[in-house]
Amino acid sequence: MQSTFPPSRHSWFGDFTPRDGGGSTAAAVEADGQQHSDFARLWTNFMSARALLGLAILSMHALAAWDGHGAQRPSMLLLWFCLAYATATVLARTFGRPYDANGRPDRLWLVALALDLLFFVLAQAQTTNVNYAPILVLSVLMAALLGSRLIALGAAALAALAVLGLALWDMSHTARNDSHQLVQAGLMGAALLVLALLANQIALRLAREEKVARKNRIEAQVQGMVNDMVVEALPDGVLVVDAAGVVRTANPAARAMLSADNEVTAHTFSLDDNSAWTPLAHIAQQTFLSGSLEASEVILHNEAQASSRLKVRTQRTPAIGGASLCVMFMQDQREMEARLRTEKLAAMGRMSAAVAHEIRNPLAAITQANALLAEELQESELGTLTGMVQQNAQRLGRIVDDVLDVARAQGSDSSEVREAMLLDEHVRAFCDEWAAQHGCGERLRVQLQAEGAYVQFAPEHLRRVLVNLLDNAARYATRGAAALQVVTRAARHTAVTLLVWSDGPPLEAGVQRHLFEPFFSSESRSSGLGLFLCRELCERHGAAISYERMSRSKGEDDSSSGGNGFYISFRRLPAPGAAHHEAPQEQST
Repeated sequence: MQSTFPPSRHSWFGDFTPRDGGGSTAAAVEADGQQHSDFARLWTNFMSARALLGLAILSMHALAAWDGHGAQRPSMLLLWFCLAYATATVLARTFGRPYDANGRPDRLWLVALALDLLFFVLAQAQTTNVNYAPILVLSVLMAALLGSRLIALGAAALAALAVLGLALWDMSHTARNDSHQLVQAGLMGAALLVLALLANQIALRLAREEKVARKNRIEAQVQGMVNDMVVEALPDGVLVVDAAGVVRTANPAARAMLSADNEVTAHTFSLDDNSAWTPLAHIAQQTFLSGSLEASEVILHNEAQASSRLKVRTQRTPAIGGASLCVMFMQDQREMEARLRTEKLAAMGRMSAAVAHEIRNPLAAITQANALLAEELQESELGTLTGMVQQNAQRLGRIVDDVLDVARAQGSDSSEVREAMLLDEHVRAFCDEWAAQHGCGERLRVQLQAEGAYVQFAPEHLRRVLVNLLDNAARYATRGAAALQVVTRAARHTAVTLLVWSDGPPLEAGVQRHLFEPFFSSESRSSGLGLFLCRELCERHGAAISYERMSRSKGEDDSSSGGNGFYISFRRLPAPGAAHHEAPQEQST
């Protein structure tokens, strides 16, 4: 039977043939396919043996009829029996199939079994010069291996009865009382029964062992596939190296650490192919000499890219087939340091929030006391001092508010935010409010091109984001008309965007890399939390914020000067009153 499974592929733990579907379904498909192939192979072998035996008997009797004389010459009826039997066996082998259209075992072999017994009786009754016992042996074996124990013993019993019946018939027609012939027939019948029983027992035992072996093989294949998936998805690099320094396999993380491109570097490569991998080759050699090594740090000096700092530990596998392998586990120190920095920032944020809470109350008292003092003092110099106190107290108050806003944004659950907001309406209101507070006039230009677009964002959070971006933009923009621009856009079936643009000088590359990091600012009097708070609020609502150096605002004809733009890409939502109509269309896009 032709296999319908896909071809084998390479695995971390050898070559295996993947199966379609899930684990249990794949195991059932393989078991069924294996059982079908075993039955079909036995069926084919028995049918072929019957056809060859039938042709051999026909050829033997045909030659005897051609050259024989007298009693040695077979009768014409026997020749017809042999011809019919040979024809039936050849047709059964040529056109018969082990399974029917529904996939169940075909009962043709039971018909063939009955035909063998009938031919044996008819042919043996025609002549005593030829013993047709091989036909009975083949039939009993076929019943024992293809059928159940009951069918096997039944076929052997019928064969034994046929042999005894022929012996009695021969004794009655020859008028001889030959007890040896009866004993011989009885022994042959008993031998057929024993043969059927033993063959069936052996077949059942082999089937059970094969079933257990097949189950173990399927479990090993499933375990191998699971191991492959785990190794391939590991963030740490894994290399399997042999004693010659040849890398047998490397997961994607290891290839990234080695800067080994899949299109350039072969699946199997040597650590000697690149001089930057020499430290790893030395570690592999030490592993084969002294066994597993604890973690050690190495630096890979790549020519085309930056150097990589790796933490490497190794283990040597037991010698299988006379050779062992070195399994190398690699961790990128830069990612570990980044995780540590993230944890430190998180701890710093919690501490800053706690400190801010403690500072807020005495700061409010200082501000209130300073206001009362300013009312009592009339001298100009002391009035200037109270003004300085008030100004710095307000600055500290803004820093405290920023720290607390960041703590609130980080502690919120983003999965609960599903508020649909009409973008243009709220952007217009927030921009008018900000322009009135800062007296911008024509300096701020608002272009609303997202009419009717609803986005997932809380209005108060959008106000904070927009105010922060406009404050930063106004700090560096010129005083000319349209120096600040706010633009909304919403194309069909795409995300809704908000652009805050200013015509200020371009940001330095070093500043751009750290724009959205906490406590980073190019302004000495800033807390460095404004853009970080914007990013946290955007991520909470499923939006994304980015910086882009651009000419004026996209779509403007006047591009004589450059500018800085901050893009916000929102998650689009259907209108609240038409959610059930627009949701399917949104999914189809």
